[in-house]
Amino acid sequence: MTPTESFVSHLIELRNRLLRIVVGFVLVFVALFPFANKIYALLAAPMLAKLPAGGHMIATAVTTPFFVPMKVAMMTAFVISLPHSLYQIWAFVAPGLYDHEKKLMVPVIVSTFMLFLVGMSFAYYAVFPTVFGFIVGSAPVGVAVMTDISEYLDFVMTLFLLSALRLKCL
Repeated sequence: MTPTESFVSHLIELRNRLLRIVVGFVLVFVALFPFANKIYALLAAPMLAKLPAGGHMIATAVTTPFFVPMKVAMMTAFVISLPHSLYQIWAFVAPGLYDHEKKLMVPVIVSTFMLFLVGMSFAYYAVFPTVFGFIVGSAPVGVAVMTDISEYLDFVMTLFLLSALRLKCL
């Protein structure tokens, strides 16, 4: 086998692995899409619990009520399909590793995924109620707190990623 053939075979293998990752993600997304509004309601629960009586979230753009739940379903599909994606990456890289490196990678990949989930859980159950309680409680008198669902999603995703990265670094 010539170096060019070897390089092309690696590219074909990489393409196949990437296609499997995309197909896995799309299958999970298609399965979750009918539940997108319910998933968003679950994600919005910490904010809605802290709003004053009669308070609610709003959509300021025409397409926001459709696209925000779709984005939430997409991010949920990413998290659910992450183990499959990590396995595909591992299967591509593993043949080039030594045995002692292979033994080290499995615990690293599993712990990375678990810490990512722990970080998201920490943000949802500990950080969100505290932050939203503070924000709603510090609003000036006469100001109705009505959060835009798109802005809320951006804020929540940022906190999820920061919490997950912070716990991973500890």
